[in-house]
Amino acid sequence: MTHIKYTPWTADYTSSTFDILFKDFFNTNSTFVSPIDQKIGHPVDIYETEKGLFFEIAATGLSKQDIKISIEGEILRIIHDKVEEQVDKTKVRYYNKGLSRRSFNLGYKIARRFDLSTIDAQMKDGLLKIFLPHTEEHKPQEVKIK
Repeated sequence: MTHIKYTPWTADYTSSTFDILFKDFFNTNSTFVSPIDQKIGHPVDIYETEKGLFFEIAATGLSKQDIKISIEGEILRIIHDKVEEQVDKTKVRYYNKGLSRRSFNLGYKIARRFDLSTIDAQMKDGLLKIFLPHTEEHKPQEVKIK
């Protein structure tokens, strides 16, 4: 007969979800974060092609006047300050409130290979699209083999 050492809360120990949550509740060094304390970032897609750098930012329900785009040195900043709506709670009763209407302040340090002076921004169907082309000296070039 082989002796197996009992070591709870290790990778070898399989436990139920309840056991993990219970352990994390009392463990102050745990990475467990309650859903209330979680901060969810604003939905943004950032990608690069041979043309340049693209940002696609979710802006559902916003107009282009609601969003401010600025350049501060090498920082591209996209800001929306939510205007608080005054709702009379005696006249309105929500059954479900699932839409998130919140402010955002996004800042991205842009590499020097992108030209901040020729930035292009367009708003269409609730999606803010920002394009930063490559600078002339940093555009992809094809080299011929001799």
